[in-house]
Amino acid sequence: MLIREYKSLTFLVLGMALTLGGLGGHAYAFDPGAGVSKESGPFALFKFGFSAYKNGRKDEAMEAYRYAAEKGHTGSRWALANMYADGDGVAENDLEAFKIYSEIAQKGIEPGSEDTGYFVNALISLAGYYRRGIPDSPVKSDLAQARQLYFQAASTFGVPEAQFQLAKMLLSGDGGSVNVQQAKKWLNRARKSGHAGAMGVFGNVIFQEGQTVRGLAYMTAALDQCTPKERSWLQPLQEQAFSLANEDDRRVAITMSRGMHLDAD
Repeated sequence: MLIREYKSLTFLVLGMALTLGGLGGHAYAFDPGAGVSKESGPFALFKFGFSAYKNGRKDEAMEAYRYAAEKGHTGSRWALANMYADGDGVAENDLEAFKIYSEIAQKGIEPGSEDTGYFVNALISLAGYYRRGIPDSPVKSDLAQARQLYFQAASTFGVPEAQFQLAKMLLSGDGGSVNVQQAKKWLNRARKSGHAGAMGVFGNVIFQEGQTVRGLAYMTAALDQCTPKERSWLQPLQEQAFSLANEDDRRVAITMSRGMHLDAD
């Protein structure tokens, strides 16, 4: 879920008036040798928190991030949200993560802001929460909102994962109408940015449309270039298509796949 390198404009993305919770009411004290205190500047606290996190001192990292977040540091808010979302050094709390991501998204960004990556990450994380909802909380599944957030991240920031998720929603009709042509457009953009999953799904779509050899070639190439996590669902997709193709088409597709790269046209 760590997405850090995007540029853009200011957006007001959510209508929910959520505020950052859980940052007040604590009386933490850093080790005297830490070189920072709760009165330190937000960036100093953020740097200390990052160093503490890397060294496995997650309780100190969270303390530093909390103080920096209270001082308005977006990166620290983002780090806190991730820790809550993943149950990383703190009890997992999706609602708390949702609130923090929401505050980051509501704040928006200025063009060229160094906070752009945090803002984009918040958009995509919120889209995931709206897609599935948070059990036993006020946050219910809202597929239309999820689709809109993915669209913002995909179109304005060019995020491959957002393009991929948007394409899947366009194919399934989740949150709106089915639009296969638009889905293919987003899958192609994500594929050319190195997203193996997008290449595989694009191949499956055109295979279903009757482009047997080319579709199977894309799926095979994606399987050769994907991560282990992507392989878990890409392999059954490719194997099913492989079983439906005739021997000649399989042979040609395998040969074609060897020259296919994720970032090629």
